[in-house]
Amino acid sequence: MQADLTMGNVAGALTIQSEEAALIAELRAGSEEAFAWLIARYHQPIYSLLARTVQDRADAADLTQEVFVKIFRGVGNFHGESSLRTWIYRIALREASNQRRWWMRHKQQEVPIEQEITDGECSTPIRLKEMLVDPSESPYDSAVHAENRARVELALAKVPEPYRATLILRDIEGFMYEEVAEMQGVNLGTVKSRLVRGRAFLRAHLSAEFRELHREVHAPASSNLQMSMGEEAR
Repeated sequence: MQADLTMGNVAGALTIQSEEAALIAELRAGSEEAFAWLIARYHQPIYSLLARTVQDRADAADLTQEVFVKIFRGVGNFHGESSLRTWIYRIALREASNQRRWWMRHKQQEVPIEQEITDGECSTPIRLKEMLVDPSESPYDSAVHAENRARVELALAKVPEPYRATLILRDIEGFMYEEVAEMQGVNLGTVKSRLVRGRAFLRAHLSAEFRELHREVHAPASSNLQMSMGEEAR
């Protein structure tokens, strides 16, 4: 039984490699259909990655287009040293890094426009993957989860690089440790270390926000109570 499963896995891997090799050959030959498929498959994941790693979502949209231009121009020099997906994500991470360096040089004095987030009571800590909305949720549950996602995204934006990118690739995108290491050009130990520190940063930011929110929620009630007691005393 185990041998059959192993052989099945090997056969599946070989099929994927064969299909990828055929796709790469078509891309290198300039096939418009192959590039259209590639864009349809990777546009949203790459945009999501970039939107979480650069300062502005409009920049992320422009950067996504630039990534695909780089893929179009560079695929002729891609010889399968890694998987196609790893190569694409590596290009995206490099472009995000270049964008951050540019932003630090030219726009560090500007204040980015942040999306407004409605304050409300924060629930118990939730893992990143649990931020996804279940289609069967009620409108109330969906709103609560949307608010939690917004809080996590806001806290995630405060995590410094390269820890944020590692968190995104591993905990949100779900890549294996080995894939993350290859995408970032580091060893496995570095990935695990960055992940531990990134999670610690994220947890600290979420905890700080929860404490601040807790004070905001309880402060008005305390003030009103003191005022009422003062009026009664008079």
